Amino acid sequence: MKKVLILLTNHATLGTTDEANGTFAPELTHALHQLLDAGLDYDLVSIQGGKAPLYGTDIEGDTINSEILANEMFQTRVNNTIPATQINIQDYAAIYYPGGFGLLSDLASNEFVAQLSASHYEAGGVIGAVCHGPAGLLPITLSNGQKLIADKSVTGFTREEEVDYGTIENIPFLLEEALTRTAARYNKVQPWNEFVIEDNRVITGQNPASASAVGKAIAAHLA
Repeated sequence: MKKVLILLTNHATLGTTDEANGTFAPELTHALHQLLDAGLDYDLVSIQGGKAPLYGTDIEGDTINSEILANEMFQTRVNNTIPATQINIQDYAAIYYPGGFGLLSDLASNEFVAQLSASHYEAGGVIGAVCHGPAGLLPITLSNGQKLIADKSVTGFTREEEVDYGTIENIPFLLEEALTRTAARYNKVQPWNEFVIEDNRVITGQNPASASAVGKAIAAHLA
C-alpha cells in the first residue's frame, strides 16, 4: 500500500501572538478523506514529533472534518506525530503540507524537512500543499542549488484572504509575496474559491476550499 507523508506544524499559535493555532483541521481532514478513499495509507510527521496542535476542529456542518477527527486511529496519530528525524523518506510516495498559520513559524524555514522533501521530489515523488501549506515549499532546494518552485507555477493563500480573515497584521510573513518572489509564477483566483495548480509533480491549492481537490490530485498521481 502506498503511503503519504503528511507534515504538521508544532507551532501552536498565530505567529508570536497567544492566539491558538497550528494546522487548520479541515485542510488536513478533507485531503485525507480523498487519500483514504483512494486506498492510500499515511503517517503524520512533525519536526519535533509528539502532539500536533490543530484548530478548526469544531466547524458546524463539516461532516468530513468531524468524522475523521472522531476516528480513534487518527487521534492517536495526531497526538503522537513521528519526529522528522525518525522517518525513512523512501517509504513515501507523496508528501502533503496542509495549511494553518503555525507552519509559517517552523516548516517554512526548517532546513532538515526541506532536505527530506527535496530528496523525495528528486526521486520522483509528488509534493502537495494547500493554503499556507505552500510556505513549506519555500526552503526546499534541489541538489543543483535551485529552489524547488523556481521553475514552477504555484498558488497559496492570498493577501485578500489574509485581510478577510483578519490576520494580515499578525502573520510572520505574507505568503503571497514570498511565493511571488520565489516561484516562476504565483497565481490566484477570487478569494475563497477552489483553485488548484499542478506543475511537474508539485500540486498547490489556494485556500481551505481547495484541500479536497489537492488530496484528489495527489491520489490521482499515485493511482
